[in-house]
Amino acid sequence: MRIRFGYVAMSLNLSNASPSRTMTAAQFEKLDNREAGIRKLERISSMNLESCRRLLLHNAAHDITFFRLSSRLVPLVNHPFTEGWKWDRAIKEDLNQLGDVIKKTGSRVDFHPDHFTVLNTEDDDLFKRSLHVLLYHYKLLKGMNQEPRHRAVIHIGGKKHGVDKGLETFVDRFQEIPVSLGSMLMLENDDTNYSIEHALYLGEKLGIPVVFDLHHHDVHGATPVSVFWDRVIGTWSHSPLPIKMHVSSPRDHPMDKSHADYIDADRLYSFLREICGSTEQIDIMIEAKRKDESLFRLMADLKDKPGVRQIDQSSIELDC
Repeated sequence: MRIRFGYVAMSLNLSNASPSRTMTAAQFEKLDNREAGIRKLERISSMNLESCRRLLLHNAAHDITFFRLSSRLVPLVNHPFTEGWKWDRAIKEDLNQLGDVIKKTGSRVDFHPDHFTVLNTEDDDLFKRSLHVLLYHYKLLKGMNQEPRHRAVIHIGGKKHGVDKGLETFVDRFQEIPVSLGSMLMLENDDTNYSIEHALYLGEKLGIPVVFDLHHHDVHGATPVSVFWDRVIGTWSHSPLPIKMHVSSPRDHPMDKSHADYIDADRLYSFLREICGSTEQIDIMIEAKRKDESLFRLMADLKDKPGVRQIDQSSIELDC
């Protein structure tokens, strides 16, 4: 079984490459000339995309071909101050250039919109704002010439009226989402509201791939992995992409929901041995504070484990 590792948004080894430079609404509001402010936002967006290009080249030099792009590439997008701004047209060339690098490096890229993107809400305004966020990510992917299918991870949402009602509302709201946006989604189990069983219920019912988060399951799940893992794999049967999961480690104690700087290699290795042979390839996104440094350390920690063969600087093969 082949395992490919990736990391999130920015590198600690590449200087001056933040993909999340921004301008606040307060700063924009102080400007006398709105059009000058829009032009500045476009320049910031171009700088962020240039950072992404450099990050992907940095990754390629270390054999890293799995990467989560920052959702903060375009500041103040969908803000009332920038209503009517055709941002995707303004940075079209920059997006195309980034897409060329993605293709050249053979990278799998995706997004994880923030927790304010909630689909299982009965609040129509919040639902519409969430759709605008998804449309923003869709336009980014199209601008990069990336097939948007299964490129955006979201959580199920809140449980204001209970878990069952939250699941029911998600099903109802999913019917209101344009097909192009619905097909972009992946569902993740969370550490507070919705377990892997809940994610699988929706994933199987609605045809959405489920991204298993090991840390979330460890702090908010009781079912042994062996009971549901085949179902997780099943949700990816119609996807053109390999199975994806998330890994992080608790910061201070076993039930801590906060992410540590690095990954507990022993815990991950134990999980990998448990699922070994269930699929040919799995892509694991590292959600650790030390970004690419955590990937490099994890590779060093795993390479001498029994049955592990290092393929390159970011991939291993596990004998089953």
